[in-house]
Formats: sequence, structure tokens, C-alpha cells
Amino acid sequence: MRLKLIKKYWILVLCLCLMTLLGCQYSGQMSSTTERGLDESVQQESETTTQPESEKTTQQENEKSDDSDKADSADNSGSEDTSEKATDFPVYSGDVFVELNGNQPDFTDDEKKSTEAFENYSDLDELGRCGVAFANICKDIMPTEERGEIGDVRPSGWHTVKYPEVIEDRYLYNRSHLIAYSLAGENANVKNLITGTRYLNQETMQIFELKVLDYVRNSDNHVLYRVTPVFEGDNLVATGVKMEAWSVEDEGEGICFNVFCYNVQPNIEINYVTGDSKVKDDVVDITSENASNSDAPLAGEKKTQDFIVNTNTLKFHLPSCKSVSDMAEHNKMEYTGTIEELKQKGYTPCGRCLAEYR
Repeated sequence: MRLKLIKKYWILVLCLCLMTLLGCQYSGQMSSTTERGLDESVQQESETTTQPESEKTTQQENEKSDDSDKADSADNSGSEDTSEKATDFPVYSGDVFVELNGNQPDFTDDEKKSTEAFENYSDLDELGRCGVAFANICKDIMPTEERGEIGDVRPSGWHTVKYPEVIEDRYLYNRSHLIAYSLAGENANVKNLITGTRYLNQETMQIFELKVLDYVRNSDNHVLYRVTPVFEGDNLVATGVKMEAWSVEDEGEGICFNVFCYNVQPNIEINYVTGDSKVKDDVVDITSENASNSDAPLAGEKKTQDFIVNTNTLKFHLPSCKSVSDMAEHNKMEYTGTIEELKQKGYTPCGRCLAEYR
């Protein structure tokens, strides 16, 4: 009986040992399997996370590139190239300005509807030259005070040179506002001043500037207004300026023009590359030319006779003076009296027809 019990005891011990041994081995296998499963899971998760993130980054970059391309495309399609070349315009043949595109400005349909006041002036280029000046002229941007000094500004190609024998105001060049001070109140803005001849500044451009000025003052409407200086190659002096205008509220009925004004001066030859100049070889001194003028004063400053006064420049002329034909009609005032009287009123004798009385 005891032997049977001992035998059962040892059998039980052996079974327990065997079960323990088998359990440890199974546990190791399970642990190994679990670890492998976790490793594979982590690796798969890592691969799943990393790969799409890389693809996502690439996709985002591509989308950004596409968006940039679309933006560039939109910018290019939504704006016109306003740069102009001298070769785009007729060569100067004596007319101080010519009409372009049937005298219709090149504004877009949307631009022609804008009643928002604005002024835009292009940055100077690498040669220090002005670019396009664009504004919506209205009373809101017109000056409320007298214009200040602009003598410190030296536009590209500037030379201080005078020819009293052939130019009424003696000086060849003016600091010419692209958008006149009277229209936008821009004074010594270097982005708005070019080297322009006296003839361009005070005779030609002024014709169109005064039209716009009078219209806005009398109507209180807006005028879309753009002036583009045109340079040939690397010339420092502009060949001329393109001037465009459109009255917004009445759809161009009041103001509508598109012209090219030549930057020329009668009797003067200009080197547009540098701004150098000289009197043309075949020009006669106007002081001697006017000495024999049929209606020139015969008895000095106290002789009573007819004159034409320019109310804009405050200069007075003999009726036969060429400057009278160049004068805007609304600036002309007839006066009968003496040179002495006109001087006392603050007027100055013309340097062309009355040079000896200056």
C-alpha cells in the first residue's frame, strides 16, 4: 500500500515537472510570436504612416505649384502689358500729337466702370526712368494748395539748357508731370516727373490736361487717366507720352481720347540718348526775325495796340505771333492797350515776338 502511494506520488511529481517544462516552452513560443506580431504591426504601422506622409508632402508641393501656376496665369490673363515701344508709334513728321486706336483708350471694360479714386505710379527702372502713371481723377485727389518747388528733382536725361533766341521761355526742358499737379496734387514725386520739352509740357500735354480739369470741376465725375512715357532702347529722354482718358459716369461722352504726344521742341535738335541738344542749323534768330514784324510796336512800350494774353502762362503776344496759334482757345484774352499797362498788371512780354521788351 505504501509502495503504491509512493509510486503515485512520483508519477504526480513527474507529471507536474513535465507540464511545467511544456508550459515554459509554450510560453516562450507565444512570447516570441507576440513580439514578432508586435514588431510586424509597428513596422506596418510605421510604413503605413511614413509612406502616405511622404506622398502627402509631394502632393501638397504639387498642389502649391499648380496653385502658383494658376495664380500666375490669372495675373497674366487679368492684366495687360502696358509697356510701350517707340516703334509702336508713327515717326514724328510735324504734328505734335497723333490719335491712336480711333482716339479710343485701351482701358478694360471693368476699368471703365470704376468710380474708386486711386493713383498708381510705377517704380523707376534701372536707368532711373519713369513708367506708367495711372489714376482715377476726381475732386477727392485734386490739390487744395499751391504747388511747391520741384527744382531738386533731376529726371533721367535732364539738362539745364536755354535757347533764348528760339524759345519763348528760354529753357528747353521742363520737369514734366505725367499726371498734372492740377489733376492729382503730386508735386515733387520722382515717379511722376520726366524730362520734357517746354513745347510738350506747356503746349501739347496741357491741351488734354485742361480738358480733363475743366470736365471734372464742372461735372464732379471721375475720369480714368493714364500717361505712359515711351523710351526708345536705353534713351534717357522719352520720345513722347501716350495719354489716355475716359469719363466714367457718362461712359466716355464727356472725355474720351487716346493720343501720342511727341517730346519735341521747334527749332531744336535733341539727342534722346543723352538729353544733349543744339539749335538746328537752318534756324534764324527769332529776335531778328520779329524785328521786321508788320504789327510790331513802333513807339515802344507806350504805343496802344492789340495783344493776345495767355491767361494760363500770364504772357502776352502780338496777334501774329506763332505762339497764339498754339494757344488753347479758352486761355486767350484779347487786350487793347500798351505794353507798359500789361506789365503793370503782372503780364510778361512774349520772348518770341516781343523779346526786346522783356
